[in-house]
Amino acid sequence: MAAVKAAPLDPHDLAARLTAAARRAGFAAAPYGDVEGCPLLALTRRTPGPRPRLYLSAGIHGDEPAPPLTLLALLEAGFFDDRAHWFLCPLLNPAGLARGTRENPAGIDLNRDYKHRQSPEIQAHVRWLQRQPNFTACLSVHEDWEAKGYYLYELNPTARHSLAELMLEAVAPHCPIDHSPVIDGREARQGILRPVADPALRELWPESIYLRANHSTLTYTLESPSAFPLEQRIAAHRAALATAVAWLTETKR
Repeated sequence: MAAVKAAPLDPHDLAARLTAAARRAGFAAAPYGDVEGCPLLALTRRTPGPRPRLYLSAGIHGDEPAPPLTLLALLEAGFFDDRAHWFLCPLLNPAGLARGTRENPAGIDLNRDYKHRQSPEIQAHVRWLQRQPNFTACLSVHEDWEAKGYYLYELNPTARHSLAELMLEAVAPHCPIDHSPVIDGREARQGILRPVADPALRELWPESIYLRANHSTLTYTLESPSAFPLEQRIAAHRAALATAVAWLTETKR
């Protein structure tokens, strides 16, 4: 198991705060499973009429506190309004968050488990996803302890309009962009990584590859630099998500 790198969060308290904020915002909040007595939360809000279906996730790595706190802040701010049908999974690895570790208690990196599905967390998450409609776009919120700045992954196999540059432009006033030519062992250009998108060519599937294979043709994984102050990371994520959602929900799309 990876060393503890982040102060643990109380997943029970966080789940209660997420549930309360979601219900105030008109969401249905229901667990699709539980780990160590903490619910694996699904928060959904459907708006009458045709709307884009937007999926957001956070908390898959327990040493990355900014992502679930970002979704909580957005819920409390009324961000998730009538512009879209919303599907949120904000607490994918509650036991990892409780320990401040990347993996779950069994030492499994949940963001590499979507092909073989050895963990109960991912088994339950996939069962929930299989009951949902396809998504217009998916936004998975993360952090990186080795990053020099903010960056993102894009999977866009059908060459839909890219939101990558727009999101990074919005982030830049809040957080430096990582311009390294190689990030996380992959070629990067101006803070954007576009890895092999064909699931058949990937032995281990992160959430984004599973989503690309089964639920959406446009997925983003957003990475803030964990060494930066927590509030700065949350602000950067909020800027990226606000920009993506604004573009995806414009009526002309």
